[in-house]
Amino acid sequence: MTELTAPNVVAASTRSDRRRKLLQNLLRGERPYMLYIAFVVLLVVFSLSSPWFLSVDNFLNIGRQTTLVSIIAVGMTFVIIARQIDLSVASTLALSGMAAALAMSQISNSWIVGAAAGLGTGALVGLLNGILTTQLSIPSFLVTLGSLSMARGLAMMVTNTKPVIITNETYFAIFGEGTFLGIPVPIAWTLVAMIVGILLLHYNVFGRRIYAVGGNPTAALYSGINTKWVTTAAFVLTGALAGLAALVLSARSHAARPDVVQGMELDVIAAVILGGCSLFGGRGYILGTLFGSLIIGTLNNGLVLLGVSSPMQLVIKGAIIVAAVAFTKR
Repeated sequence: MTELTAPNVVAASTRSDRRRKLLQNLLRGERPYMLYIAFVVLLVVFSLSSPWFLSVDNFLNIGRQTTLVSIIAVGMTFVIIARQIDLSVASTLALSGMAAALAMSQISNSWIVGAAAGLGTGALVGLLNGILTTQLSIPSFLVTLGSLSMARGLAMMVTNTKPVIITNETYFAIFGEGTFLGIPVPIAWTLVAMIVGILLLHYNVFGRRIYAVGGNPTAALYSGINTKWVTTAAFVLTGALAGLAALVLSARSHAARPDVVQGMELDVIAAVILGGCSLFGGRGYILGTLFGSLIIGTLNNGLVLLGVSSPMQLVIKGAIIVAAVAFTKR
């Protein structure tokens, strides 16, 4: 029989306190715990509802479907923490993909030229969104609603709505079809975006300023933070990540199309909000965004396997966003 010494009693008391605190957090509905519980519940429900859901091939399919949303959601996390919104990310992706493909077909068939054109175009759209929002004091909702239309229209106009074929094999290997340390490159790029996002948001002065601007813009301004620059930088980061997502998508499909991923901004915003980011600014974290993306990807996949129609899928996702926003106001 184990003798109860003072250290053993203290350790047992500490474990008991931790279990009690975890139970209290679950009962209060703390967002991080609810997020993980919601993800597990979705896995269980779809596993019981569809015989095709619980398979390695299907989980790989979810991973591929989640890649684009996850990459862009990293940047959207910064924008929403800064108390802004970016509705133009899907159109920015389409325009960036077209820029990359056109650069390789018209200037040089080099993957570096294509990557620079795609990333640069995305960052430029983000810069314009940031400047118009901060310098002209136009609500970001209206600014990015306009750039959503302009970027998509420009992508269609430059090629007369026709796809642009890409033939660079190195480009395919680096962004769409290769592997890195045994990991498919789209997932590897997602991990890179997540790691960079975590370092910037949680271990860098830029991240602390983003939280300050989103939490209390007036206090941040009086404390010496250039709130306009910080907000603009968040938009530029989001645009550049939309450009990276464009490289991944165009490399995977060997072409760029101006009409791709229409409506994907809804999935990106839903992923960020579900991940614990507040639409009212000042709160959010990258790991939560990753789980939010996985929930959206699992939900999309499961609804398709269950035969739910596309309009009903939009209704369900919209209802989830409303519920998540209502939850953030608690």
